[in-house]
Amino acid sequence: MKRLLSIIFTVAILSSSLFIYTNDAQAMAGRKFPVKVMKCVDGDTAFFTKVGITRFLYIDTPESTNEIEPYGVEAAAYTCSLLSNAKRIELQFDGPLKDKYDRTLAWVWVDGVLLQRNLITMGYVEKFYDFGDYSYEKELMKLQMQAQQKKVGIWSSFTAPTPAPSLKSSPLKFKNCSELRRVYPRGVPSDHPSYEKYLDRDQDNFACER
Repeated sequence: MKRLLSIIFTVAILSSSLFIYTNDAQAMAGRKFPVKVMKCVDGDTAFFTKVGITRFLYIDTPESTNEIEPYGVEAAAYTCSLLSNAKRIELQFDGPLKDKYDRTLAWVWVDGVLLQRNLITMGYVEKFYDFGDYSYEKELMKLQMQAQQKKVGIWSSFTAPTPAPSLKSSPLKFKNCSELRRVYPRGVPSDHPSYEKYLDRDQDNFACER
């Protein structure tokens, strides 16, 4: 009996430790599962087996279907080429499974690489749609800022905020809310280094909130 209790106690401790180890930002997303591409629509939308029409989570690329926006065609061609030539495509859920148009929301992995990450690096992501806390958003926001600074893709004519040598002592400053939201989609509170009173129009101690 004592031995049985000891085993149960040990298993409980290990289970608790495992939960603590995995309960981080990256662990919010669900398990990846394989799919096949049925049809590529544009830079951020495709049809996959098992789930149907899928909107790529978190990112928004320029339009290339009903309306042609700058770099929309390039973004669509890039996505469709990667999907059609992929050896393995996996999806990963993170938060709500559907949007208001009943499209599946998912992270898209192509041959082990996050497609959303590639699209941002290429300068094909116009903005983020942020309805919650997602597993990879901090990394993707950093990549977006780098793409703006390198002036790739849609940012080729964009004047990005120039970071100071030390972001801790000299935080990024923004001219308006449009620039700030490209880095901080949900705005920033008054205790944030990038907060400025002129960006807080309603004076509620939160700048550029949506």
